[in-house]
Amino acid sequence: MPHSIAPQNDVEVGESLPPQTAHVDTSPSPLVPSISDIARFFVHKIIQQFAADIASKYGQPDEQAMLFPTPATAGRCREFILRQVPGLNSDQVRLLHLLPASEEERSEELSIVSPRISAVLFPGSHFSVAKSFWQHSGDGVSSRRAEYCQILFSKGLLVESKATLAAPKMCKGPRRYRQKTSIDLTSSEVQIHGSEGNDPAQFVEQRFGRNLDISQAKNAKLAIRRRIAGSLTANVSLTEALALEKDTGRTRDVPEFSEDDVYLYPCGMSSIFNTHRNMMSTKAPLKSIVYGFPYIDTLKIVEKFGPGCHFCGFGSAEELDDLEKRLESGERFLALFTEFPGNPLLRSPDLERIRFLADKYDFYVVVDETIGNFLNVNVLPYADAVGGNVVLNPASKNYQTLKRAWNDDYQDNHWAEDSIFLERNSRDFVSRIERVNLNAEAICDVLRAHPRVKKVYYPKFSDTRDLYEKCRNASGGYGGLLSATFYTKQDATNFFDNLDTVKGPSLGTNFTLSSPYVILAHYGELDWAASWGVEADLVRFSVGLEETSTLIGTFQRALDAISAA
Repeated sequence: MPHSIAPQNDVEVGESLPPQTAHVDTSPSPLVPSISDIARFFVHKIIQQFAADIASKYGQPDEQAMLFPTPATAGRCREFILRQVPGLNSDQVRLLHLLPASEEERSEELSIVSPRISAVLFPGSHFSVAKSFWQHSGDGVSSRRAEYCQILFSKGLLVESKATLAAPKMCKGPRRYRQKTSIDLTSSEVQIHGSEGNDPAQFVEQRFGRNLDISQAKNAKLAIRRRIAGSLTANVSLTEALALEKDTGRTRDVPEFSEDDVYLYPCGMSSIFNTHRNMMSTKAPLKSIVYGFPYIDTLKIVEKFGPGCHFCGFGSAEELDDLEKRLESGERFLALFTEFPGNPLLRSPDLERIRFLADKYDFYVVVDETIGNFLNVNVLPYADAVGGNVVLNPASKNYQTLKRAWNDDYQDNHWAEDSIFLERNSRDFVSRIERVNLNAEAICDVLRAHPRVKKVYYPKFSDTRDLYEKCRNASGGYGGLLSATFYTKQDATNFFDNLDTVKGPSLGTNFTLSSPYVILAHYGELDWAASWGVEADLVRFSVGLEETSTLIGTFQRALDAISAA
C-alpha cells in the first residue's frame, strides 16, 4: 500500500496512526522525544482501557475519564474543561483520586513507584476538549503507569481515596516487577542470578524491561539529570555512572550550573507547558511571544493557557525590529518562546539579540533545544530556561525568582519504570548523536544535489547558519532533523511513496523516520502555515543510526523514482 502524502481522513495530527500496542523506547538522548511522545496525540490502548474501567465503576453512563498522575495535574485539566465549555456545571466535571488500599501494608516496591491515579470524569460529548488538554500539556499518565495501576485496580487494590480504611492486603503489581532482576545493578560486572553461567535469555529479559530492578529508579533519575546537565557523558552502567567524577569539559558552560537545575518531565511538551505556567505565576498576566515557526503545541499552549500570544512566525530580523519598537512604546510581555533550531524549517533565532531585549525590557527567554541537542549547541547562556526537560540558568538575573517557583511547584511525575528505561537508553547518547549528525549531513547532500528538489532545510545550509554557529559547540554538528520541498506536489508524493523508511511523525528514534509533517501537524490550517512560508508538501526526516551508505541508497532510489515517473 503506498504511503501517499495526502491524508486519508480529516484528522488531528497523529490520530490517523494505528494505536500503539506496546511501549516504545528508542530515544537517543534525554532531550530528544521518542515515539512515546506521539501518545499525546492519541490515547494509548492500555490507557483507554483503564480509563474506561474507571468510568464504568465510578462514572455516569454518559461519562468518560481522562487519567493523570497527580491531583494537581488532573485539577488543571478540570479547570481547562470548565473554562472551554462555559455551559458546563462544575458538578459535571469531577475529580477522582485512586491510591493503594492500605498505606501500612504497601510493599517497598510500591513505596518506590507510588501507584496513584487521578481521573477527571466528564460528559463524553466533550472528550475533544479534554483530549486537547492531554495533548497540549503532555501531563497525562504514561502507558507503563497505566498498565501497572490497572492491575492493582482490577484486584480491588487501587481504590478511591476516601475508601481506604478497610482494605485487603496488597499484591506487588505486574509480574515483571515481582521477579528478582536478571542483572545485578549493584555490580559493574553483569551477574546472572540463579544460574551458574550467563543466560542470554535472562539478559534479554532485563534489557527489554520485563524484569526490572525498580529500586534503582531514584538513581536512574539522578544519572539522567547529570547527563542533561552535561556532567555525565560516559557510556557506563548506572552504578559506575554515579561513582564517576563529574566531567570537567561539560557542554553547558555556565558558572554554578549543576544537575540541581535540571527538572525531569514526562515529555517535552510537559516541560514547555509547566514552564509557561510557572512563569505566569511570577508576574501579572501578560502575553507571551512565540518567535519563529514552532512545533504546533508550543503555540497552542501560549494561546490557550495564558492572556494570548504575539506570534513572530518567520523568525526574522524584521520581526525583532518590530518587537523592539513595541517594547520601546511600552508594550510588555511575559516570555519569549523559541526553538533552536526551529521545527520543521530548521532556522536559528538570533539569541544574542533576544537576550539583550529581554534584559532591557524584562521578559523571560525560553529556548527549546530539542532539535539542536545540547551536545551540538549550547543555548543556556542566552536563556532563563531551556526546554526539552526544564533546565534553569543560574547565571540569569531571573534565576532566584524562577528557582523559587519551581521549588514551590515541581512534582516528580516521571514514572519509575520510564526512568529506568530512559537511563538505560541514554547511556550511549554521545556516540549516537555523532552518528546521527554524520548521517543527516550525508542525506542532506544527496537531496541538495537533485534538480527536482526545491529546497532542503538544515542548519548547515540555512540563511541563519551564522546564528547557529554562535551557539555550536566546538565538536558539535548540525543535528538529525531536516526537511525538503519539491517543485511539484506529484514529485513530493512520488518521492514519499518510494522512500523506504519508517513513516511516522515523531523524531529521535534509532531508525530514520519520514513524514508529510505539515499535512499531519497543520491539516486544518494549511493556508495559515503557508502564509508563514511552510509548504503543505514539505517532507520531514528524523535521521537514524543506519549505515550511511544504506541511507544514501534509500534516498537515492526515492529520488530516482521522481525522474522515472
